[in-house]
Amino acid sequence: IGQVFSDPIASLLPLHRKATIDYLEYRREIEGIAASFAAERATSFDKDMLEKCVARMRLAHESENFKEEALADVEFHSLIGEMAHNLVLLHTLRSCYKLLSEGVFQNRSKLYEKAGGRQHLFEQHMAIADAVFAGNSELAAKAARDHMTYVMEKSTELENEVERERISSLRFRQRS
Repeated sequence: IGQVFSDPIASLLPLHRKATIDYLEYRREIEGIAASFAAERATSFDKDMLEKCVARMRLAHESENFKEEALADVEFHSLIGEMAHNLVLLHTLRSCYKLLSEGVFQNRSKLYEKAGGRQHLFEQHMAIADAVFAGNSELAAKAARDHMTYVMEKSTELENEVERERISSLRFRQRS
């Protein structure tokens, strides 16, 4: 069943701004739930895995290795989903991350390129991790939702910039 719906959705999202916003809006809420559950339910093994992921994320961030940072980002969110210890939630999140890993959202890399973007994203991930480590479910949910809100807002800004460039380019060609 998943395969039947996967391709149409994957092809729809990058072409339709509303679908992209819907995806990010959905992720904002589901990531908040996952982070809340993770803070409540994480085992010592879960926290050890998250600690290792955070260390890889920190190293990639400090060395400005975008590829590793992006991989650690997806791994981070996957781990939070696993730490929620809810199979339905995990399956749903994995479907979301599959779209990311298939490169459906090319603008993700551009979030890191925006002035201060890498630092903001890193700090947001650390806030989620800190709340999970502390077992603070409310703070974890808020940090996750705040992170996804930031991603939504910056993605919208990027899409607006791309659209302005496209229109300017068309006007330039018409005048040439």
